[in-house]
Formats: sequence, C-alpha cells, structure tokens
Amino acid sequence: MEAELKSLEGKLEQLVNLCHQLRAENHQLRQEVATALNAHRKLEDKIGGATARLEALLQQIPEDAT
Repeated sequence: MEAELKSLEGKLEQLVNLCHQLRAENHQLRQEVATALNAHRKLEDKIGGATARLEALLQQIPEDAT
C-alpha cells in the first residue's frame, strides 16, 4: 500500500510538472502568434499602400501609350 501511494505521488508530481510546462509553452506560443499577427497586419498595410501608389501611377499613364 505504501509503495502504491509513493508511485501515485510520483505520477501526480510528474503530471503537475507537465501541466506547468505546457502552460508556459502555451503562453509563449500565444505571444509568438500575437507577434506574427502584428507583423502580418503591418505587411498587409504596406501592400495596401503599395497597391494604392501603383494604381495612382497607372492612372497617370495616357491611354494611347499602352
């Protein structure tokens, strides 16, 4: 009985440690996702700006030049 309780205690300790490790990893991954989303939004803004500038330049090209 004593050995079974020790074994159970060890397994429970491993489970708690794994839970803490997974929470820390989850937190880190959430931060990485937030950083990636922020970078993605910035790139989308740059692409939108470049698209607008290109469209404005295309409007300046005379029709008979094409």
